[in-house]
Amino acid sequence: MDRSPTRYLKYALPAAMILLSFAVAGVIGWLLFWGGLAALGGQLANRVAARFIPQKAREAFVNTLITVAGYSAIVIIVFIFLFIFKEGLTAFRAVPAGEFLKKVWQPAAEVPKYGILPLVTGTVMVTAIAMAAAIPLGLGTAIYLSEVAGSREREIVKPVVELLSAIPSVVYGLLGMVVLGDVIPRITGTPFRLNAVNGGVVLAIMLTPMLASLAEDALYSVPRSYRVAAFALGATRWETIRRTVVPAAASGVTAAILLSVARTLGETMAVLLATGNMAAFTGNPLSSVRTMTATIAIEMGDAVFGGEHYHVLFALGVVLFSITFVVNLISQVIMDRFARRFKG
Repeated sequence: MDRSPTRYLKYALPAAMILLSFAVAGVIGWLLFWGGLAALGGQLANRVAARFIPQKAREAFVNTLITVAGYSAIVIIVFIFLFIFKEGLTAFRAVPAGEFLKKVWQPAAEVPKYGILPLVTGTVMVTAIAMAAAIPLGLGTAIYLSEVAGSREREIVKPVVELLSAIPSVVYGLLGMVVLGDVIPRITGTPFRLNAVNGGVVLAIMLTPMLASLAEDALYSVPRSYRVAAFALGATRWETIRRTVVPAAASGVTAAILLSVARTLGETMAVLLATGNMAAFTGNPLSSVRTMTATIAIEMGDAVFGGEHYHVLFALGVVLFSITFVVNLISQVIMDRFARRFKG
């Protein structure tokens, strides 16, 4: 009789799918209930406002409300930015800058070591693997939905693809831990069940629906006249896609890819379950790694509030924030260049 702790793993995925079905049903019911309640309340409010409040006053109130909502997003981002940097910069004053550039992360040692290079390399490695797999899958799906599939196929396939992006990341993490954790070692021979490739494949599966949906919207928004003009010049369907549609939608497609990169950098639960969480400096994608987000999630609960370890974890957040900012900046530059090139 098998008494090993792993004997229950084969039940994990079916249990996760059952829980997911209950979660989806609950979310749909919750949306229907509150949506109906909001619609009923909106109709009642409109009738009361139309009878007792002048139209100009209603329009001024709505305009003010929309303006406040728009600026509130900026205010929230600024406060988040200030809070993270305030807590994180304290670590840079307490710990020498050279300490962060070392290859050992052992915050619980007798002499704590805060080298973040293993965490940075783990994050970059998992992100690179995920994007290498997600970009061709996502763009291929987007091109199929936008240029190849008929209207009936598109109405069926696109909602299914978008539904996949609603699956909780913990379910993808369980998929990587239970299923891919056995498949990848058998194929590659690695002794690590959970590794960077495992985490990258899980993230690629997660990101493909989002990337496909955003890129498909960009491709579908290209004016039909562009396609008609290309066909009139004798181009085939694939020549039209490659030389006309994709270049015209390049800024939107690039934005979709960079948004997926930002999502990958910030993902926590899936990589926490699928990568092995070994804070080792390595370039081997078949070895266990740990990402910056997983480190913050694992260790923040054990860190003493206001202590050195606490502020170092916020410093990791500053590094992650800075990387994301650079990615967004690069995406903006690329989109502007493509826009000028296509218009010129």
